[in-house]
Amino acid sequence: MNRDDNIRKDAETDVFSSLEMREPAPAEFLPKHKTPAEIAYQMVKDETFPQTQPRLNLATFVTTYMDDYGTRLMNEAVGINYIDETEYPRVAVMCGRCINMVANMWHSPEKGEWKTGAVGIGSSEACMLGGVAAWLRWRERRKAAGKPYDKPNLIMSSAYQVVWEKFCQLWQIEMRTIPITHKHPTLNIEEVIETCDENTICVVPIAGVTWTGMNDDIEALNDALEQYNRITGYDIPIHVDAASGGFILPFLNPDKKWDFRLKWVLSISTSGHKYGLVYPGLGWVVWRDKAYLPAEMSFSVNYLGASISQVGLNFSRPAAQILAQYYNFIHLGEEGYREIHSNSMAIAEYCHKAIGGMPCFRNYADELVNPLFIWYMQPEYEKKAMWTLYDLQDKLMQKGWMVPAYTMPKDIEDMVVMRIVVRQGMSRDMADMLINDIRDAVSELEKLEYPTPTRTAARKNEKTKGRVFTH
Repeated sequence: MNRDDNIRKDAETDVFSSLEMREPAPAEFLPKHKTPAEIAYQMVKDETFPQTQPRLNLATFVTTYMDDYGTRLMNEAVGINYIDETEYPRVAVMCGRCINMVANMWHSPEKGEWKTGAVGIGSSEACMLGGVAAWLRWRERRKAAGKPYDKPNLIMSSAYQVVWEKFCQLWQIEMRTIPITHKHPTLNIEEVIETCDENTICVVPIAGVTWTGMNDDIEALNDALEQYNRITGYDIPIHVDAASGGFILPFLNPDKKWDFRLKWVLSISTSGHKYGLVYPGLGWVVWRDKAYLPAEMSFSVNYLGASISQVGLNFSRPAAQILAQYYNFIHLGEEGYREIHSNSMAIAEYCHKAIGGMPCFRNYADELVNPLFIWYMQPEYEKKAMWTLYDLQDKLMQKGWMVPAYTMPKDIEDMVVMRIVVRQGMSRDMADMLINDIRDAVSELEKLEYPTPTRTAARKNEKTKGRVFTH
């Protein structure tokens, strides 16, 4: 039987009766011959079976649930490239409407039909664009004043998301981090002001810190910079990294001033694929006014059928997420976003109380400002424990949950914590299952007669450093 006969035979037979199912999946080289679509689909699908189910992944901030209509819109738009504005002009219009809505959600003072902003592949690209704009504005001011512009710096807390390290490395900007400590679990404003100088391109507070779930005090930072800039004559602005908080604060704490209501906030970035409730990847960045978006950040081409200008690090990008965001805005409105995030917060508070009430654990924060939180082992319990939070992470993973354990940033790196991020798709019933699985895992770990490898390593590390964490 020749190969063509084999292909025809495989196409007519059950997938698991096919020749391909008894062979290893391709790993290094393209197969020499075609594989029937049904079999190729099943091979790829089977690769995903051992993974955590997305809704049980409490490590990620990224959306893991959308309703059927939003999902359908994305599937129907999967072949559309947003950048082809001449071919898909209505997508560009919807993108502009989304920017308008996000900007107005943050109290943009800008007049005119269209607010100044840009779409990104995620909040990382949005952060990069906000940082680049601050750097270029600072550089132009230095040039105009006849001053050197070769030593820019950026200031933020040590609890930064890795994109800022990438930004400073790629654009050769000195990253000045203010340590978060047990005394100052969020950005220390006094230390920020002491760290500022004429080369500071901006200060980056965080609304929804990845490490802790807390918010930096942006209003206090704005007030401190107002006084500092007035005394020094500098114009050090604020870029708010609101990857998570940008879609939480407007609905759960609308009276809190953290956005464009503050004078020195010139740009804000957020993630549409986190609490914007869209599947990845989608980010948004908005500037206070078009005057704060340097002209050199806009690039034009005419080889797509017309002159197209765009602001972004990436050129081609999917349109599906933009349609899904616009759908969410229409479908949910303020009321829907408030209800969903209120539910997430209520479930997070329920988990926070239940976990903090266990004798072996202590919550890092007494109250939640975002639907996520961290906890750690009670110091007295930890001294006698035969296990660590890394062992608990492993136990929960066996049940399908992804609840990460990790060390805190520099200066409190001896502290090991666990974090839960509650998003749309997490129900009270699921929370009860999680709490019960945590209790069962702790009960099993407490029966250990000998320390686990992670506990042995931790104790060896404590002896080497000569100190034990206390909080």
